Amino acid sequence: MEERRFERVGSHSHITGLGLENMKAKEVADGMVGQKEAREAAGIVVDMVKKGRFAGRAILLAGPPGTGKTALALGIAKELGKDVPFVSISGSEIYSAEMKKTEFLMQALRKAIGVRIHEMRKIYEGEVTMLDIQNVPHPYNPYQQIPKSATIKLRTTDEEKQFKVDEVFAQYLIQQGVEVGDVIQIDADSGRIAKLGKTEREMKKEGLDLSTKEAVSVPEGSIVKEKEFVYVMSLHDLDVATSRRGGFFSLFFGGGKEEITNETRQEVDETVKEWVDSGKAEIIPGVLFIDEVHMLDIEAFAFLNRAMESELAPIIILASNRGIARIRGTDVKSPHGVPLDLIDRLLIITTKPYNKQEIRKILEIRIAEEKVKIEEDALEYLTDIGERASLRYAVQLIAPASNIALHNKRKKIRKEDVEGAEKLFADVKRSMKYLKDYEKMMMGE
Repeated sequence: MEERRFERVGSHSHITGLGLENMKAKEVADGMVGQKEAREAAGIVVDMVKKGRFAGRAILLAGPPGTGKTALALGIAKELGKDVPFVSISGSEIYSAEMKKTEFLMQALRKAIGVRIHEMRKIYEGEVTMLDIQNVPHPYNPYQQIPKSATIKLRTTDEEKQFKVDEVFAQYLIQQGVEVGDVIQIDADSGRIAKLGKTEREMKKEGLDLSTKEAVSVPEGSIVKEKEFVYVMSLHDLDVATSRRGGFFSLFFGGGKEEITNETRQEVDETVKEWVDSGKAEIIPGVLFIDEVHMLDIEAFAFLNRAMESELAPIIILASNRGIARIRGTDVKSPHGVPLDLIDRLLIITTKPYNKQEIRKILEIRIAEEKVKIEEDALEYLTDIGERASLRYAVQLIAPASNIALHNKRKKIRKEDVEGAEKLFADVKRSMKYLKDYEKMMMGE
């Protein structure tokens, strides 16, 4: 059986924008399906942000689970431009972090503000023509594979070279999502990678739409050259590097869990201001997406209220699937569990459940993104599951169904594979029924 190399396929890696044309939503575009009113509202928000008319405001996405709230937030970030940071956290995370709630939120806010830095550096530049990542079992978890090293081949119009790199660099190649056909730059001293895009030949080979994604030319001349190197770091990255004084490279690979002093942040802000004034850098405000916003407490809401007023703040997008809920830390009930004084400052965008046709289209997009193949009757059955149970459950069944098909030496997912996965993995409704049926055997509180 052919071994597939490790690939990172996020649950929203297919989203490339809001799918708008002249501020009107197309039925299917940029990975987006349906939710036309919500996407058009998001398009107006993007326009306001670009014109500098969104200060002091935030967005609340309100709708049932699995109606595309995260996709909408990511679409806004993509529409704002290349390199715009997108940071996604869950409201409940502020209680599990090993730091104060307000410190966790401050770090999230500063992760969502990018600094695009321009420097003359010695770089390696070329199209990736071969990438082989060698994995080994994790030392503490033998069921998990981690990269040990990688072999990468770069080419320009004039030459081609092969490099062997260590586990740190291999990990960063994975984090950046570098693939064959990408044109990349590597800073020779620090090892930072800038991904410039795909070549036209590779885009045509993968069937990508050249009208929505810009192709990059294969670089000319030598692979090693002295050239302006442009890379993006977040304010939080700079905070961590400054607090450690250990250089930038280490911060890409773990750490950053400690609390950072106000003095360090002030020092970083002053340095960035000098860079901006001298033309060495530009600030890129990004998007901070907070899901399960009803899980935040009154202290966290007060902090966000102040953060929205800050001169240097990302676009804050909140999401909730609750109706009237109690505000944590109080006895007060409020829409979506959000204090009324904050709700008054939010633009609220609602999302609605998908119909059967939209569910099918989303499943088709996810199946293509996960690079698996499916027979027509299996796709139809998966669509029925999405309509009957939930879209998320149907999407989650793709991977186990594909695994069952591969085990049976089939390249395409059949209906029986989907049925097998459905039988083995319960949806929420079936799980609740099971618990009810065996209630007497379950342990109480």
